[in-house]
Amino acid sequence: MTTRPAPARGERADTLLALTEPARALVSVGALAAGLPLLRLAPRGEPHPVVVLPGWLASDVSTRTLRRWLGRLGYPTVGWDLGRNHGSRPEVVEGVRTLVERLVDEHGTPVSIVGQSLGGIFARRLAERSPRLVRQVVSLGSPFAAVAPRPRRPSGAGVYREYRRLRAVEQVRPAPALSVPSTSVYSRWDGVVDWRGCLQEEGRTSENVAVHASHLGMGVDPAVLWIVADRLAQPAAGWRPFVRPTRFGLRALFPAD
Repeated sequence: MTTRPAPARGERADTLLALTEPARALVSVGALAAGLPLLRLAPRGEPHPVVVLPGWLASDVSTRTLRRWLGRLGYPTVGWDLGRNHGSRPEVVEGVRTLVERLVDEHGTPVSIVGQSLGGIFARRLAERSPRLVRQVVSLGSPFAAVAPRPRRPSGAGVYREYRRLRAVEQVRPAPALSVPSTSVYSRWDGVVDWRGCLQEEGRTSENVAVHASHLGMGVDPAVLWIVADRLAQPAAGWRPFVRPTRFGLRALFPAD
């Protein structure tokens, strides 16, 4: 099954989503606090090493909640320990690979990689180049399929301009699926990147899963945390697509598509 591209949002909708990103991220924080009792019911699987990669301009501080959550589920979980994510630099690419190789040697098993935003792009690139090292990839709001940025007017500080570039895609086609199991978590309410750029071709071991979260709130949103736990609980030789939970009203956390 291949996910079809969808039309872009209007500029007003993009601006509104961008301006409300911080407030909506705080909503996810509140939802996480309220949903902790239910999250204790999240699936648990075979303990294996997990690496969590931060998004653009973020550091391991931004993934602390997610890493602690995964640690409580029994997974040996680490951050990337490379400071802030300033983009694809040789020392960063090599540092991620070295970290994953070390964990594979220590634990004797491939590593699952959870990457937020730009971190998810790094995770997919490593899985493409060295699939033997990677058990699966879970990307959170990662625009790995974004192509053909359209011309734009100068708009403020460099960070804001970069955010606009990530949202300004003229046309997007789903990216080819990886050779390892991969789940792309995306949100139509993403105010930082165009959600269409987060889609991959769906197949036997690849999928796209929608959530209501904002871009900045992906790492603390209870629906996202449930998805990550469910994906990591998949057996190495028996991966199955995500099925929205129906118990205790959890289905309401997820959009219909």
